[in-house]
Amino acid sequence: MGKYFGTDGFRGEANAVLTVEHAFKVGRFLGWYYGREHKAQIVIGKDTRRSSYMFEDALSAGLTASGADAYLLHVTTTPSVSYVARTEDFDCGIMISASHNPYYDNGIKIISGTGQKIEAEVEQMIEDYIDGRTEPIPLAKGDKIGRTVDYAAGRNRYIGHLISLATRSFKGKRIGLDCSNGSASAIAKSVYDALGAKTYVINSEPDGTNINRNCGSTHIEVLQEYVKEKNLDLGFAFDGDADRCIAVDENGTIVDGDMILYVCGKYLKEQGKLNDDTIVTTIMSNLGLYKACDKIGMKYEKTKVGDKYVYENMVENNYSLGGEQSGHIIFSKHATTGDGILTSLMVMEVIMEKKQSLGKLIEEIKIYPQLLQNVRVADKKTARENPEVVKMIQKVEAELGSDGRILVRESGTEPVLRVMAEAGTDELCADCVGRIVAVMKEQGLVIEG
Repeated sequence: MGKYFGTDGFRGEANAVLTVEHAFKVGRFLGWYYGREHKAQIVIGKDTRRSSYMFEDALSAGLTASGADAYLLHVTTTPSVSYVARTEDFDCGIMISASHNPYYDNGIKIISGTGQKIEAEVEQMIEDYIDGRTEPIPLAKGDKIGRTVDYAAGRNRYIGHLISLATRSFKGKRIGLDCSNGSASAIAKSVYDALGAKTYVINSEPDGTNINRNCGSTHIEVLQEYVKEKNLDLGFAFDGDADRCIAVDENGTIVDGDMILYVCGKYLKEQGKLNDDTIVTTIMSNLGLYKACDKIGMKYEKTKVGDKYVYENMVENNYSLGGEQSGHIIFSKHATTGDGILTSLMVMEVIMEKKQSLGKLIEEIKIYPQLLQNVRVADKKTARENPEVVKMIQKVEAELGSDGRILVRESGTEPVLRVMAEAGTDELCADCVGRIVAVMKEQGLVIEG
């Protein structure tokens, strides 16, 4: 990771960490970089944060000042920017969003012309330009100056693409949609209405400051109550930029990314459409997912945390399906990134084809209780490799055997060790994590406060 760009773009508090000057310079660089041999065309989408409009203007100014044309999708989802960038003649795409973060944060995600996250080398060049470590970029003059183009048609084409993926009508299904007062507000209901569902929509009135606030996939309890209250067949919750999806079944049970991977993976396997009968997960996926996969002969890969790493593994091995517990699910036949609305449609395909409720489809998977504790330490590597800490981790692992697991990993962005336990009960998880953290404290590795 660089100085500004992390695993999911340039993100931080608007006008504190990420400023309009930063956005202008990102636009200036991209307009020049992609326009060295032709007039660059770059598509921009944004979520519903108040600052997204400001950053859209700054990026557009930078792009056009460097001679590029900026095509504006307006409020839309991250996966729609990826779709438009890779299916039309764009050099790259830009999404203005901080995903599931609070409204006062924002971010700039740069998407390549093939619909994937931009290469780290290009991000480094942008950082060098922002910090003045490169030659000045010339300003376009005369008819070389770029222009902005209203491109809402691109978003509408994406909506049409989603509708076309459904294999049959959803008529008769009562479906709840929690749009998180974010990007899905502009798209999700249109898709489900077109497919004949009776849609019940909540948190779809963005005001610039209510994105992700007590709603969406990070506050799934809201949709749980709504599904039960309205006696719905199921519900789907998205995050701010709609690249995640968490479901709720007819009983109000949470169906997270791991369970979605199982339901969709098993279905694709039965259809002969799951390449090498393998799904791609991260190391944070639940032990219950792996045990359920073992029972039906479905194989799995484990990557580092981050949908970027999941997709890299999928591309390298030509796998069909992968994702994260958080609801970033990638269907490689249809997309190059996580897509919350697409994921919900794929779940609906299984429900409609198998004529079973979501609650019935998840009966075979038992999710183990999981506890994660972040421990602030002076030095991550030293703490992780401390002999006494390692000894306690091994002891707890031996006690759990095949009925649980311990994972201690370093945070990629903070001086923090993440200690995670999975076991048969919440109490056992708390005991396992507590014993490991206690040793860290005894060894003087923890920063208190």
